[in-house]
Amino acid sequence: MTAAARPVRLAVALAGVTGTLALPACAGASADTDQPGGAASGGDASYTDGTYTAEGSYATPETVETIQVTLTLESDAVTAVEVTGDPQRPESEQYQSQFIGGISDEVVGEDIDDIAVSRVAGSSLTSGGFTEALEAIKAEAAE
Repeated sequence: MTAAARPVRLAVALAGVTGTLALPACAGASADTDQPGGAASGGDASYTDGTYTAEGSYATPETVETIQVTLTLESDAVTAVEVTGDPQRPESEQYQSQFIGGISDEVVGEDIDDIAVSRVAGSSLTSGGFTEALEAIKAEAAE
């Protein structure tokens, strides 16, 4: 690698990281808390029951990908999850599909604070976008 190529690669890497860090602020999480129960019915619940949606993004070697995550919470437990992707590359479509096919088994029935996914059905990068969206949902549900 030439000395001239290093600053360009570093600048591109920093721009990607900066963009990824800025996205949660504009992810636009939304909630539908008009469901029965409103506030979580468990005595020590930290989150309001309802259905929440947020976007998360993650970087691949070729592009930045986004996914949309919709979670339903009852007494801090995830009762339903739906993930939709918008893949930009064929490889991303494959991995997002694998992730979407396996995420329900990983999170439904779990306390939202106990969820930590790193690799789901062979997909490891998509979990970064899921985690970003999950954090936005937790912030929205805690209000």
